[in-house]
Amino acid sequence: MPFVGLGLHLLIAVFFAVHAVRTGQPLFWLFILFSFPVLGSLVYFLVVYLPNSRLERGARRAVTVAAKVLDPTRELRDARSAFEYTPTAQNQMRLAAALLEAGQAEEAAGNYEACLKGPFATDLEIRLGAVRAHYACGHYGQAVQHLESIRAQDKGFRPEEISLLLAQSLAGAGRGADAKAEFEAALARFGGFETMAQYAIWAASAGDREVVDRLRPELERTMQRWSRQTRDLNAPLAQRLNAALAATK
Repeated sequence: MPFVGLGLHLLIAVFFAVHAVRTGQPLFWLFILFSFPVLGSLVYFLVVYLPNSRLERGARRAVTVAAKVLDPTRELRDARSAFEYTPTAQNQMRLAAALLEAGQAEEAAGNYEACLKGPFATDLEIRLGAVRAHYACGHYGQAVQHLESIRAQDKGFRPEEISLLLAQSLAGAGRGADAKAEFEAALARFGGFETMAQYAIWAASAGDREVVDRLRPELERTMQRWSRQTRDLNAPLAQRLNAALAATK
């Protein structure tokens, strides 16, 4: 029986050794694992394996979600307090992001605009934050201006997201022909589900049945192949899409 226990310990050590080699861990882990198979395996599990596992990532996400549920305004309070105490550009960026997350898009847009007037005027992440804030509060013209500025500065910066946001902002600004052209360009270049779904939703609202009928088969096939996790993740978008598709049948 002791040999069975020893064999099991060695098998666990070998498992972690393979994991160490495949993930490029320092070689001293192999010495630890085979010199001290029981203690070494326990230490490796706690220090390396668990922090990088799906279980740990899932636990961190669960803790984050729980914290938001229990105290949804904590980050906004902390960000506002930090900015009031030390009104730096970094703290204002944090405040703008917290305001947008809390649904206070108007104030978020003002803070993002203030950040863009200083030394971070060319920061693309800040400008993208301004786009999201302006879009959320219906300032579609300002969103279009920022998106065009981002594209002019760096065409390689999040190209699919920028293209989709630009199409949606153009649609919001009442520029239907330009929106359709941008949706088509994004679809031809990237072809992602979100781009296709948002295009179909816009086309349904614009009464463009030809586009909806063209996109419908692929959208329905894609949703049928989803796993439960993917379906849960995309539930809000899928609900909007299904309503749009049903309205055009």
